[in-house]
Order: sequence, then structure tokens, then C-alpha cells
Amino acid sequence: MGKKKTSKFPRSQFSPIGPPNDTHQEEEEEAGEICSPARDLLEKVNLKLFTLGLCWSQLLPFGLKSASPDVREFACANISKLVQEKKVIPSFLQKDAVRCLGPMLLDPSVGVRETAAGALRNLSACGGYDVCDEMVKQDVLTPLTALLRECCTELDANVVIPRKQKGTDKTYVEDIANEAINLLWNLCESSSTAVSVFNKEGLLDVCIQCLRRFNVNVELAISAAYCLQTITEDNIELLPSLIPSALQVLEMLLLSSEDTTEHLLLRTLVAGTVWNVKSVVPASSQADTINAVIRILSETLERNANQVIQRLREAACATPTAETETEMEEDMVDAEEDGASNLEDGVQEAAHKGKAENVKNDDISDLLPVRSEELRHATALLAAQQTALEIIVNMCCSEDPSDDEWEEMSSSDESDNSMAEGSGTLFSPLCLSAEVLSGLVNYLIPKKVLEKTEFIDNVTVDVCMKSPPWRHLIAKMKRIQCRALTCLHNLLSVLDVEELGGPATLQAISQHLTMLVFSHSELPKDSEFLEAVTSAIRSLLQRMASQNLPQQDMSAEQLMILCEAGAQCENISTRVNVVAMMGISGSALAKGDGTAETLKMVGSFLLHVATKDSSLVVVGEALDAIIDVFADGEEADKAADQIKLVQALKTFQPIFKSRIQKEGKDNLTPDRRLVLDNVKINLKRFIAYQEALAKK
Repeated sequence: MGKKKTSKFPRSQFSPIGPPNDTHQEEEEEAGEICSPARDLLEKVNLKLFTLGLCWSQLLPFGLKSASPDVREFACANISKLVQEKKVIPSFLQKDAVRCLGPMLLDPSVGVRETAAGALRNLSACGGYDVCDEMVKQDVLTPLTALLRECCTELDANVVIPRKQKGTDKTYVEDIANEAINLLWNLCESSSTAVSVFNKEGLLDVCIQCLRRFNVNVELAISAAYCLQTITEDNIELLPSLIPSALQVLEMLLLSSEDTTEHLLLRTLVAGTVWNVKSVVPASSQADTINAVIRILSETLERNANQVIQRLREAACATPTAETETEMEEDMVDAEEDGASNLEDGVQEAAHKGKAENVKNDDISDLLPVRSEELRHATALLAAQQTALEIIVNMCCSEDPSDDEWEEMSSSDESDNSMAEGSGTLFSPLCLSAEVLSGLVNYLIPKKVLEKTEFIDNVTVDVCMKSPPWRHLIAKMKRIQCRALTCLHNLLSVLDVEELGGPATLQAISQHLTMLVFSHSELPKDSEFLEAVTSAIRSLLQRMASQNLPQQDMSAEQLMILCEAGAQCENISTRVNVVAMMGISGSALAKGDGTAETLKMVGSFLLHVATKDSSLVVVGEALDAIIDVFADGEEADKAADQIKLVQALKTFQPIFKSRIQKEGKDNLTPDRRLVLDNVKINLKRFIAYQEALAKK
């Protein structure tokens, strides 16, 4: 069904709460407290409420309506913790928690404002898209917009607010704004209504104002940059609001030179925003702007994460607090493994401010606050590199956002030529602008992306495993590897051979990808990795076939092992990839001599997938591959005859037609349905053509 290319990079699942470098909890750090899993706090709060003769659901009216600011703040802070236990979220929503918490955003006590914003932020993050949509329906945006406007006014006036102190209402305006911006980010990522409110209420000004303070509060600027990168994607209505002064702030950040990893992350996020809104950049500045964006992405990818993490961990161990940190780490391990909570109950407990990317997998490592400056730097670097790779993926895809998986129709979809002419997919790279193309090549982006596809250094793994708070960095580095493989997939699709480095580079990439898959005794089983690596191999095989370059690094046996493993994956994209890989390899084999036996294996594999797979998309890809491989050639005809290919397809043809009619209407997009209809027509032609040949 043609060349598949990843389009707009999908956003990751919601994560409580905010960008990866949130480093609040200063009071807890000073007291040496340990943050424990939400389930442990839930038990403690239940016990506390029991002594008061209350159930936990009564926390809302009892605590939030209290005349005491301390009690209101305590209620908000504990709700912030409680909603991290997903089972309580439905009950909170049924009790109109959002309508109760919303007014707290404008509470006279700034401490209550901050903890209320943190509670809503956690609710939006842990609840996910459906909960965010419900929060918008319960009108959380009205008080949130008012709060953001107040914050913007104070930030604009350069009001200096004293550092917050225990037992007082003094707090940073930036802290409240940071919570509110992250809540806004989550809501806009889930709800088109929230995006419309953002546009209508002019909340762009708030984000720009937060960006202006990057020199004094980089954390706030990063939160605003995350929000802006999300809100500017495919948001045409927002573009008129990007007046010259706003663009100047973005330009100022692009040209900033601070060397910390937090500032690197900030520049990378701003580069993503600028890429999203490049259409409003004056024509005279377009080339320079695109060059600046790609330069920043290049600088981000240049950093050797393995070396940086090892150096930062060594520095963390050398600090005077290293011994204390080790004790804290041991306590956190006990909390995770034994379910024991080391968190002391207290009225002044602040709202949790961390980041988790896999809450659904019960991985709480990122829910624990980043306690060391070195760990914060390491986390920011990995976030920047992941973001940079995702931006490059988006650069190398269609500008049409309507289709998440762009597919180029194969020539067999539209051709009326006889089957003897073949129906192989013609490789036609997407045309990039001259500015983007030159930037990708001049800044050696393909080379730097390829470097990020390497496995994590064993020394880095050992360093991180010895320190529990650092262990989650391993998962982040694995995710970067997967993003890099996806990025390589798209680069192979849009750059010609010379721009990639020539035939020798393609052979080197082939060798490298083969090593990634077969360097261990067993095939990798991680679903995300398999999808990414098979997509890269698919693009590589397609590009090498288009140049008539032999693929010598992966043997036919290895290819069969990988494809059979991929065909068993639950991930549909992985199954589509391995089917396409088999089709591309089979088409090349069909042109050679003495390949009938191997073609029999190819045909049997494709036929099994076509007749057994549960996904119509995969079935269509398999049938299309069969038509490509067995369209013509003596070896292909010999193999098809021995596996009785035509008879099997003729038996399956009415079943395929029936499945399209039954499943296609509700489960497929119009474009997908059109592709499958074309496959159905081509299958009929292929069978008729093969039967006609047999009669000669």
C-alpha cells in the first residue's frame, strides 16, 4: 500500500505534573522529608479523616469551605496527592470537585491558590484526556483564566514578591503561574474548547510574559514553552495574535547563549514553537529563522548524554549532601518496594510537583521530586533531546495534519497497466524547502540522529542503577533511542542518497540496524522499540531498493525471524512494517535467479498474514505486498505455483470483500477505506492475470 511515513509525532500520555525538571518541594527538602507513593498517603488521609468522623469524599466541603487558610491549603494539598491514585478520580468528579476547587484558584490566600492549582494540575495529569475534557465542561477555565491574567499583570509590573516562608502567605507569583500554566497546558492538549478559550482570551500574552523571565526563573519559562509548543501546533486561529513583539521574544530566546541544560531545553522547546508558527515569520527572515531552529536542534543532539550523565552523577556523589542523598534513596526504594510511607502528615504539606510519563504502568519514579541539581540537569538534557528528535520528525512529514499516517499510493493503486508491468511502489521523496534541506545537511542532522539510535552505554546503566532516583533516566534514554529510530525512518524517506551520505552510508546504516536487532541472543521484545526499528528498516530497504543497492547485512533467515516476531506484535504499525519489509525484499528477490525457495517462504508468510491478521490495514498491506512480489518473473511464478498462491487468494477474495463492507465503515478513515478498495480491485486483477497466464 505504498511508502509509510510517520506524520505529526504523537504526544506522549499525560504526565503529572509539568515538565521533567520541576524542582519544587523546598520545604520538604529542608526538613529531609521523603515523598512516598500516593496510595500510602491515601491510607494516611483516610486514617486522619476517620479520627474526625469524616469520609474522604467529605474532604471537599469540609476543607475547602473552611474559614482557615491553613485548612483550605491542607485540603487542596491532600487532594493533589489523592488524585494520583486513579481509583478516587471518578468519585472526585461525581462530587463536583472541579467546581469546588476552581474558586480556590482565586482564594485570598496565595498559598491556597498555589496548592489548588497544583491539585487541579494533578487531576488533569493523572486523569488523562477524558478527565481534562470533563474539567473544561465544569468550567475550570473561567477561574484559571482570571488567575493567569492576575499573574500576568504582576509579572508585567515586575513585582518583587518575597520568597515564601513557612507559616506565611508570602509566595512567588511565578510559583502560582507555573502551576497554572501547566494546568492550562494539559487542558489544551486534550480539549479543543480549551484551545479556543486560549485563543479568544489572549492567553498567549501570559505565556510570552513567562518566557520573558527566563533569566530569573527558567522553570517557569520552560513550562510556558511546553504549553506554547503544544498550543501552536496546527492552530491557525492563533497566528494573527503573534504580533512582532511576541516574535521578538521567541527570537531572543533562540539567540540566547546560556549553557545550562535547562536553557538548552528551553531553546529547543522555543525552536519547536517557532517551527509551528514559521508561516507568520516575515519572508525576509524565513531562511535565517529556519537555520536558527535547525542549529539549535543540532546543538541539542550534539550533547553526549552518556558522558553528561556519568559526569553529573559523579558530581552529585562528590557533594557534601551525597551521604544524606544516599539515605534518602534507600528510603525511597523501601517506599516503592514495601509500600511503606515515610511522609509525615502535616497541615503545611505542599502540592506535589513532579513529572511522570508512565503513570499507567505504576512507575512512580517520576512522581518523586527531583532533589539534586545534577539530576535536574540530566533530566532536562534528555527532555531536550527527545523534543529535538520529535521536531525533526515533524519537519520531515506532510504538512497535512488530517492523516496521522501519511501514505503514498503505490503505482498499483492507480495504474491500469497489465500486471506484467509490476505494481511495485515507486520511491518518491517528499520535497523539503531549500532552507530545511540545507539545514538538515549542513548541520549533519542524519549523522547525529543515527548516533542517538545506539544502545545506552553499559557504564551509564550501571551508574543510574546504583542510585534509585536516577534509574528512571534509563527509560528516558531508551525512549530517545526509539524517537531517533523514528526520526531516521523519516529522514530516509525525504533525503536522497547523496544527502544521506551516499551508498556507503546506507550500507553502514543497514549494518547498524541489523546489529541493533540481532546483537543479543533474543530479539528485543519492547513494543515501542520494535515499532521504531522496523519502521527504520522498512525505509532503509525501500531506499536501497530504489537505488538497486544490495542489502547484504541482514540474511533472509534473519529477516524472516524478525518479520515473524513482528507479525505477532499487538502493535498494528509494527505488523504493517514487517509486512512491507517482506514485500520489499521479496520484490528484489523476484528479479534474481535461483530464488524460488526463498520466495516460497516470503509468499507463505504474506499469505498467512493476509488471511489471519485481525487488522484490515495489515491485511491490505499483505495483499499489496503479494501483488508486488508475484506480479512477474520466472522465479516468482515458480514459487507461487508451488504454494498454490492463486487458489488461496481466490478463496480469500470474497472474505476480504466482506470484511471491508462490515468493518470498514466504522473502523477506517475515508482515506484508508479508499486504499483498501484499491487493493480489492488490484487483487481481482491479479487473480485474473495469473489465471490467464496459466491457460497459455
